[in-house]
Amino acid sequence: MIVRKLDDIRASDRNVESDGWVSARLLLKDDGMGFSFHVTTMFAGSELKMHYQNHLEAVLVLKGTGTIEDLGTGEIHRLEPGVMYALNNNDRHIVRPETDLVTACTFNPPVTGNEVHDETGAYPADVDARAPVAATG
Repeated sequence: MIVRKLDDIRASDRNVESDGWVSARLLLKDDGMGFSFHVTTMFAGSELKMHYQNHLEAVLVLKGTGTIEDLGTGEIHRLEPGVMYALNNNDRHIVRPETDLVTACTFNPPVTGNEVHDETGAYPADVDARAPVAATG
């Protein structure tokens, strides 16, 4: 059984901050659950363009308001407490928090810990998760 306190995670190296957000990563790949679990705050006034090409993500809004734009369809959805969105097709999207948005997020495959978005808005693929390379010779 794994039991962790959010305040402890926020005071540790599992609390990762980047432009426009901070993420308390409660479960990571090395916990062996097959997914990672984060409490992420996206800051009011930011515009977060993301495209998780290597991960699927589900997000539940716990506190705050904003919008998410699906860049593939142009649809804009309202974000408020109780709304969940799932990026089931590696959807390119922009989150625009009007107030600080506090969310609970899961990633599959799980992140390893210190990932931040690259220039495309993605987290890098976990090299360890790839199929082993056959030995030659």
